[in-house]
Amino acid sequence: MTAHSEDKTYPIEEALRAQNALRQIAGLEAEQFPVSAFVGMISDEIEVLRRKGHTDQQIADAISKNSCIAITPEDIAANYATPEQRHAGD
Repeated sequence: MTAHSEDKTYPIEEALRAQNALRQIAGLEAEQFPVSAFVGMISDEIEVLRRKGHTDQQIADAISKNSCIAITPEDIAANYATPEQRHAGD
């Protein structure tokens, strides 16, 4: 990887659009994530929201309101990845 390409960043919508196109070309179905992987992926956001005083219920409600993902506060609590877990490979 060149130094120039390491500095590039892309919005998640564009990354998802590219991944979906590649999966479609490859004849693969849409990628599915178990609750544990989904909560792990959004744990950075959960951490920030918790620090701002939001409850896991409020976070679950926001997720459900803005997507077709049905998640409970218990799912969030049980699958939240701590900063240490998220950055273990750094």
